[in-house]
Parts: sequence; structure tokens; C-alpha cells
Amino acid sequence: MRWDGLNRDDAAGALFGTDAVTSRTFDTPGFRGITFHEIRARTILNRVPGASRMPFEWTVNPYRGCSHACVYCFARKTHSYLDLDTGLDFDTQIVVKTNAAELLRRELAAPRWKGEHVAMGTNVDCYQRAEGRYRLMPGILQALRDHANPFSILTKGSLILRDLELVRQAASVTEVSIALSVGFTDGELWRSVEPGTPSPETRLAVCRTLSDNGITPTVLMAPVLPFLSDSPEQLRATVRAIAAAGAVSITPLVLHLRPGAREWYMAWLGRNHPHLVRRYEALYAGGAYAPTWYQRRVTRQVHEFAAEFGCGPGRRGGARRLDLPRQDAGRAGEPGRTPEPPAAPPEAENTQLTLL
Repeated sequence: MRWDGLNRDDAAGALFGTDAVTSRTFDTPGFRGITFHEIRARTILNRVPGASRMPFEWTVNPYRGCSHACVYCFARKTHSYLDLDTGLDFDTQIVVKTNAAELLRRELAAPRWKGEHVAMGTNVDCYQRAEGRYRLMPGILQALRDHANPFSILTKGSLILRDLELVRQAASVTEVSIALSVGFTDGELWRSVEPGTPSPETRLAVCRTLSDNGITPTVLMAPVLPFLSDSPEQLRATVRAIAAAGAVSITPLVLHLRPGAREWYMAWLGRNHPHLVRRYEALYAGGAYAPTWYQRRVTRQVHEFAAEFGCGPGRRGGARRLDLPRQDAGRAGEPGRTPEPPAAPPEAENTQLTLL
């Protein structure tokens, strides 16, 4: 791996020290075949490059690589920076930043930090299976809560429910947005293209639980897979299920195929749907993104179905703070303070994850 070749001069600019890498495997059903590389990172708040299309500037990524093993994941390219391949290594060689929480607390307290919004889950999922063992997110959420720092989480993982109370505490003192990623509800397609994730039904159940506990959830309907999950009937069924789960808004996102992801996805397509290979080559001949006309068609249809089922389209902005009833004047999460369940948000409120 890349850190194996670092010399002393290289290490000065590295993201972690070469003497702080421990590799582990666990002989349990959920982790067989996966190697975890535990590191002590040197920084955890990452500035998004100015050329990025993302509408946020800062991210926190406690993991690199992802056992969700989604064949389309755009983050696959990042594994090549460690001299790992963007296919199987991305799914099975997971970098764990074991000091993520303590680093974040220190960086949030730095005088130069101005309390900007922090996005999580935008590279790899912070609630992938590894989080069940390493439990990095509770400390991260506590740090964000204690500094009243706004944040958003995008996830396919049901583990977020473990941290529901921390999310509620943070939402009482700052702006918090939670989005579930559910691109389709076809069970056979899910097992093939997202083999390491909770099922779409499980993710929608998480959405309902968040809603029932005063956290207004949104859904990123992503990715919409051309010729596999994009028929009007499929889109309508997915939107209907999302609306029934209590999402307040839906944002569709058509599959994009960046280098690293493109090769892995097209290899999967050739094995499982060889008759679609030429159609994909034609649709994505112009680059990583599907043509604008195709994206607009999908977006229009999803918005029409969302209106039919009473679920608004996603819009920029709108991260929200929960006004939880306070029993004393203490900060959320302090001893002695037990927040009561918040009142349900007004039906007319239409919020959307800040990162979108």
C-alpha cells in the first residue's frame, strides 16, 4: 500500500504516520474477507476542492473504502491513491481512522474554525458495517453537538438508529439534516448491485423511525440506473414507497460513472446484463454523466410522482434545527437533561439535506 513506501521526507505531508498503521481481520460472518487498516489520522476536517460540483465545503470521513460494495460507487477512485485497486480492494480493504472523534473535537475548537457546515457520508458511508465494530460516529456526533456545529449525514446504513438520541440532541442546538439513500426498491437488483447494504425496505424503515422520532428525513433517490430502474412504473413504485416511509422530500440522481467506478460497473453490467453494454456506452459517450435531457426526464417524472404521493421535491438549503422542549437550561446531552419527544413538524415544511 502507499504508506508502505513513505520515507521520512514523504511522511511530513502524509495524512497519517507510517508507524501508526495496524491491519486486522475478524473471523466473523459480517467481516470475513475484509481487512481493516487502523490508522491515526493527522487531520479529519477535509476541505472539498473548489472545482467540485458539491455545494458544501467541508467533510468528515472516518473510513476509506466501503463494505457496502455498491458496484457503481463514485468514491472507488480514491482507493487508487493508496495504490489499491478500485474494485475488490475498495470493498475489502477498509481504512479506519481510529482517532477521528478526538481529532474532530480538537479541530472544531481551533480559533480558525468558523463553524461551517460539515457533510458526512458523501464519500463512503460512515454507517457501513465497520462502524458496528469501531463505533467512531458517537464520538463524532458528540463533538459536533458540543460545539453546536451544523452537519448533515447521507447513509444507506441502519446503524444510524443506534445514535438516534445523539442526533436528536445535536438537532436541539444546531442545524442537522439526515438523508437516506434509496435508489430503487427492486429486491433482485439490490442484491446484485448493492450486496453489502441493508435492503431498501430496511432503509425505508429507518426513514420512518427517524420521522417518528422528530428527525425530518429526506431521501436521495440514487442512483437511478438507466434501463434497469428508470421505467415510469419503477420510478413510481419507488417514490410511492419513499413517501409512505415519511420522507418529506425526494431528490433523484441519475447514475454517474467516474473513472474507477466506470470500469467496475461496466464489468458488472457485462456479466449480468450484457445486452445493455452498448446502450450504456452510447448514453455515457460524453463522459461521466448521462445526457442532460435524460437527467431532466427522470427528474421531471420523479417530481410528478412525488406530488402525486404528497412528498415534495428536494431543494437546496433547508437544514433544520429541532426545537426540542427543554426541562432546564443545560446544553443538549448534559447530565440531568432528558429531552421530551418533539412535536411533529408541520406538513407544509419541506426540508432538504444541505449537501444537496
